[in-house]
Amino acid sequence: MITGSAPISKDVLNFLKVAICVPVYEGYGSTETCAVSTLTASEDGEVGHVGGVLPYAELKLVDIPEMDYLSTDMPNPWGEICFWGFNNF
Repeated sequence: MITGSAPISKDVLNFLKVAICVPVYEGYGSTETCAVSTLTASEDGEVGHVGGVLPYAELKLVDIPEMDYLSTDMPNPWGEICFWGFNNF
């Protein structure tokens, strides 16, 4: 099963995995990236993240200093997510 379009809670994802006994993949993307650009791996049992960047896309986190969003903030970097790849327009 694949979910996307909006964040889904960890509790709901865990329930679905147990109730219907199938892997649940969570993806992230946008209209401008022609849908999915990141997706959880099939062997990833942890929920609450959207996985790694797919092979056809590149991702960059860009600083927004006026909002105090910095990619150097650790352990939780902030910024604008920018994609590049043949799937973008």
